[in-house]
Amino acid sequence: MVAVRVCRPKFVRKDRDRNAETEVITAEPVDLPIERGLAGPGLLADAVVRRWGDHLPLHRLEKIYSREGVHLARSTMCGWHEQLAELVQPVVDAMWADAMASPYLCVDATGVLVQALERCTRGHFWVVVAPGLHTLFRFSPKHDKAAVQRIRGEYSGYLVADAHSVYDHLYATGEVTEVGCWAHTRRYFFKSMSSEPERGREALALIGQLFRIERDLGGKTSKERKRVRQARSRPVVDSFFRWCEDQANHAIDESPLAKGLRYALNQRTALMRFLDDGRLPLDNNVSERELRREAVGRKNWLFVGNDEAGEINATFVTLIASCQMHGIEPWAYLRDLLTVLPRWPRRRVLELAPVYWRETAKQQDAQKLLAADVCLGAMRILEEHWDSV
Repeated sequence: MVAVRVCRPKFVRKDRDRNAETEVITAEPVDLPIERGLAGPGLLADAVVRRWGDHLPLHRLEKIYSREGVHLARSTMCGWHEQLAELVQPVVDAMWADAMASPYLCVDATGVLVQALERCTRGHFWVVVAPGLHTLFRFSPKHDKAAVQRIRGEYSGYLVADAHSVYDHLYATGEVTEVGCWAHTRRYFFKSMSSEPERGREALALIGQLFRIERDLGGKTSKERKRVRQARSRPVVDSFFRWCEDQANHAIDESPLAKGLRYALNQRTALMRFLDDGRLPLDNNVSERELRREAVGRKNWLFVGNDEAGEINATFVTLIASCQMHGIEPWAYLRDLLTVLPRWPRRRVLELAPVYWRETAKQQDAQKLLAADVCLGAMRILEEHWDSV
């Protein structure tokens, strides 16, 4: 931990008129991410990454910083994060708007407890992945159509999601097209292995062929993927659904196998969509993997304090997850973002998103803002000192 001491001496003219009002001259205050705050961008970024990247609850953070000689109250860190979330919100909003132009989105949700006086209520974290661009999170108090509509915004295109009825109203107008998930389908038949292993194995073998074909398509263009899928995957899909239709007449009602067959046949159209568009994925695993961030986090911090805290959580997890999508170290990115953002033109705020950050950081105006920062300058001097030792 490095403390930067800034001295701002005050001066008064000696030859001033004794009867005139005294003019005190002093240097301008240092620009910091939080106005009238004491924390530099490095410490603020560290607190954000430890809390939402490393999933540390505030009481643990308080003890960790205390061991390092920095006494920070939980209330202080909460105040920091609330103000920083407001500062970075334009970047996150621009990322959401940019994601709406994607040909397809992958969506999933998970529940979280929200602290309340009598009994915790239940809120939800949503993840929306625009592959190759952004990983976006949002919090909602309820898992309902209104929450889905808020997330969807003005989006029109393909939506890769599970078969939950909460999405059904999006498909009614035709502006959003449902794409099924073969990983969800596979799970149903995996559960049937305990009661009907032979038939469960038959289904899993056919689905497994589809995933093996997809592994061979890594790095291929969408046109090549479509061509291979039509030639190799379509016969497997047709065989699978013929098998499902045949087995549906013999499966025991409400058995794991019957549930899997019903799910597959009900989702038949959505599950076959990947065959006709090489851009579409076979499954929704990418959003489920990203959603694990919140699932791991809630095991540590147990609940969010209120709905506003859930939204702050989603804001910073969006930035951290998007950094990791593009191989960017999140602490360094957030430190530089908090340095540049207060003086960056609002019309160009999307340039500060992780997907575009490497190119933006090379620009002259970004370099000037980073070079002018007192805290970063002190760190550079310290690094040069240690390198020379």
